[in-house]
Amino acid sequence: MQTITLQAIKAQEMTVRLGDQSVTLRIYQRTTGLYIDIGNDDLWIAQGVICINGNKLVRYSHLGFRGELFFADMKGSDDPTYDGLGDRFQLFYATAEEMSAAA
Repeated sequence: MQTITLQAIKAQEMTVRLGDQSVTLRIYQRTTGLYIDIGNDDLWIAQGVICINGNKLVRYSHLGFRGELFFADMKGSDDPTYDGLGDRFQLFYATAEEMSAAA
């Protein structure tokens, strides 16, 4: 499992290598919660996905993303907010094998 380094700011965009994929992430805070857009190899596969503690962010294999992304609250069970990113709220990438082993 890989931890993706985030900053405690309201909006950020980064490109990271996850397995053999080049993944672009946009993470941004709205009044209704924290949201993420996910791009895989220059194609946006998910946009406007609300970030909920422990929930899968990609979910669907037909999108072509190998593995899964999810947020975890390291100090409780709250949904993530921008001001705790990188500390309390961590973003993780797990391979398909890691996800099936955890099921």
